[in-house]
Amino acid sequence: MPDDLSERLRIETERLIGRAVAPTERIGIAVSGGPDSMALLAAANVAWPGQVEAATVDHGLRAESCAEAEMVARWCADKGPPHRTLTIEHGLSGNLQAAARRARYRLLETWRAERGLSWLMTAHQADDQIETILLRLNRGAGVGGLASVRVRRGHVLRPLLGERRAALRASCIAQGIPFVDDPSNVDDRFDRARLRQALAGSDLIDPAGLARSVMALADADGALAWMTDRIAAESLAIESGVARLAATDMPPEILRRLLVRMIAAINPEAEKPRGPSLDQALVQLLAGKTVSLADCTVAGGAAWMVRRAPPRKLR
Repeated sequence: MPDDLSERLRIETERLIGRAVAPTERIGIAVSGGPDSMALLAAANVAWPGQVEAATVDHGLRAESCAEAEMVARWCADKGPPHRTLTIEHGLSGNLQAAARRARYRLLETWRAERGLSWLMTAHQADDQIETILLRLNRGAGVGGLASVRVRRGHVLRPLLGERRAALRASCIAQGIPFVDDPSNVDDRFDRARLRQALAGSDLIDPAGLARSVMALADADGALAWMTDRIAAESLAIESGVARLAATDMPPEILRRLLVRMIAAINPEAEKPRGPSLDQALVQLLAGKTVSLADCTVAGGAAWMVRRAPPRKLR
């Protein structure tokens, strides 16, 4: 991989962690075998020789996935980084893409911890960020949803968010780095694939400007979380299977966050309410009504109370 990408990777990583990567630190790279992740792996191997390891998650959803993981393993065996293929032992259910993403990150975090890796890098790039923001705007996402494509989340780093997909692919081709194309990327059954095709060749959106907006949204999300924590400490009580919010005279966004927190405390297994269902519940609660949400009963008014809903009677 050209030295300029390796150098940009090194500089961006130092910006994300606030210092240079120490010689004793090891970096994990999540590698699907696509051009983005192969470019990241190759550049990281140049930037931090002897400090990089790679892992490929085989979701078992396509017949070709095993061969793709083996392709990554062969490249690593030739170039030096240790490689491991991680497999999902249990089937995926519900929203397939969302379930695969959750399983993938669980496996990668377990691998990172077992190997004692300081950082886990993923190959999300500028076009991924553009697509994700537009998809979430279409679905009515709030501050938290729009801010969630972040360059750093704990040990996870996304240092390629300033790079374009076409440039990474061209670099792999120029350097003879092998890669595979995931057919789901052009499968118009998926919203992201349809959006990707619609945006192909367009330069109407400036990735750098979008990245700055995401950073501003992330700051705003952090400020709202800080404010919610302070209000919860003063006004929210959870005991004996009941969550009580003593005051509700506050902005709707804070109330949404407090309500989600109350439901999570009473029913941790419930899917987090969001979108129209959460907004409609807020209107009803502020009018003093009682609503059912996430298998909980929520009584509204000047103060709110959340408890588990009684079990349904079998007919």
